[in-house]
Amino acid sequence: MTARPPSPYDFLPVVGSFAVDSKDVTEGEMLPMAQVSGIFGAGGEDVSPHLRWSGFPEETKSFVVTCFDPDAPTASGFWHWVVYNIPSSVTELATGVGSQQGENLPTGAGQLRNDAGLAGYLGAAPPVGHGLHRYIFAVHALDVDSLAIDGGVSPAICGFTMFGATIARALLTPVYEQ
Repeated sequence: MTARPPSPYDFLPVVGSFAVDSKDVTEGEMLPMAQVSGIFGAGGEDVSPHLRWSGFPEETKSFVVTCFDPDAPTASGFWHWVVYNIPSSVTELATGVGSQQGENLPTGAGQLRNDAGLAGYLGAAPPVGHGLHRYIFAVHALDVDSLAIDGGVSPAICGFTMFGATIARALLTPVYEQ
């Protein structure tokens, strides 16, 4: 049996933690078809899941929500979703806010292009027979009101920009395989 690789967040500086849950996805459980990709031909719907978080530090000024597959057959994983500059007053994203148009995002928030080059949430579509993939939904609590980025930067640049501003992180990791 092959051991599961560590979480990529294990390699970042230790920060505080808080809670994140969802009406749509569950820690360690298979993603529902709504959160699987139709765009990439896996038979799903590419609907971003509901996420709700609590217990973050009082000094939080904004949030970034990401979805990352560290098990993708690349040397860099695969970014499925990034929502940045979420105001600290927002503690929940409804199901489906990650549409490509982003019309239901919180005021002031934006989405970056995922690794498929599309704005918004792209559901799971691991290669057939590649095994179980983890989809790490992370809510990052930041000590800045907003990141000095725009929708044209990559998810990696967003991560680099929030490196020194992240004060806590909440993780929810469902799985999927074909």
